[in-house]
Amino acid sequence: MKRTDIKRRPLSDTVLANLDPEEKEYRELDGEGLYFRVKPDGKKAWLFRYKKADGKWSWLGIGTYPELSGKGARKKASEIVKDISHGDNPIITKQERNRQELEQNNATFEILAREWLDTKVNTWVNDTMTRNKGALEKHIFPVFGKRLYTTIKPIEWMNHLQGIQQKLGIYEQVNRVRAMCRDIYDYAKVTGRIDYNPLEGIQKYLQQGKKENMAHVSEQELPPLLRAINNYPTLDVRIGLQLLAMLFCRPSELRGAKWDEFDFDNAIWNIPEERMKKRREHVVPLPTQAIAILNELRSFETDSDFLFPSRSDKSKPKSDTVFIMALRRMGYEGRQTPHGFRHIASTLLNNRGFDERHIESALAHVKDGVAGVYNKAQYLQDRTNMMQWYANYLEEIADQSIIQFKKFQ
Repeated sequence: MKRTDIKRRPLSDTVLANLDPEEKEYRELDGEGLYFRVKPDGKKAWLFRYKKADGKWSWLGIGTYPELSGKGARKKASEIVKDISHGDNPIITKQERNRQELEQNNATFEILAREWLDTKVNTWVNDTMTRNKGALEKHIFPVFGKRLYTTIKPIEWMNHLQGIQQKLGIYEQVNRVRAMCRDIYDYAKVTGRIDYNPLEGIQKYLQQGKKENMAHVSEQELPPLLRAINNYPTLDVRIGLQLLAMLFCRPSELRGAKWDEFDFDNAIWNIPEERMKKRREHVVPLPTQAIAILNELRSFETDSDFLFPSRSDKSKPKSDTVFIMALRRMGYEGRQTPHGFRHIASTLLNNRGFDERHIESALAHVKDGVAGVYNKAQYLQDRTNMMQWYANYLEEIADQSIIQFKKFQ
């Protein structure tokens, strides 16, 4: 519809919806200072024209169309006319009105963040969700949680994040928290609630800590570590550490393992997709040594679905610190982490000439899409042979020397 075809004002809904764009932007009067703007790309919005205190005319954006209807725009325009008649600055009153509207809708940063976390339920495994939610609750919500997210300025974010880095010395962790908060604002932006992200560019002004590498011993130090594990006095923790070393799975995958995931007849551990970092089912071939210690663990009835149930609640797995604390008791604090067994296996297997594709598949570092599914099936027999070789190798380099455990001070 051409604007020359407009017959009456205020503009009807039909006119608003069908006005054609032109080579240049144009505005059509709706009435009482309210204008309807049409851009060359077809985007439409509402503007209000008013006279400032210095006598000069100015424009005030009211909202975009069709998000803001003609009826809604006229209501806002009448509020602006009323503000001006009372001597108020229409820009300030508009901002205050928006703030009150957001407040009434509980538009705080914490509510926005928790809404964003809900979008990650099918993307993150439970441990990742717990860790990231805990970081927000510890470092962000106490300061910004109750604030309206539209009112928090970039300088406030930068000062707060820099303050955490300086006070606690946790540089890489703060950068991860910063990335989450940036994503939270991106979520608000794509859902039409904000126009800009206050955390954009802040990473340039935060200290960048060294990328954390999961501590692990060298190949020469591995035999004493294996001996320490084989002689650990707590049976289920000892078996858990042995499996971590032998299967080099992620610690969260083992802690949350349930008995019904294991096919003992075919020597296979099927980890369901909801427990995997990449949200894809992962198959782990079990060497004979793993079958033996799993049967040893199974002989001790725990009345739990979990291989490693919590002592206080059999319906939950052990704490994520259980293996960390065990390695600490053996004197390996800062030298070996549960996740570090993956680094050891990757290095050893690559150095022994095993196919990198088989190693990456065993580590669940598979390609996305059809190729990843195909490779999982293609490499299963190769991975079975590789896993058995690795279990045999670990068994060969370990002996039964008794070690003394360190006591906590």
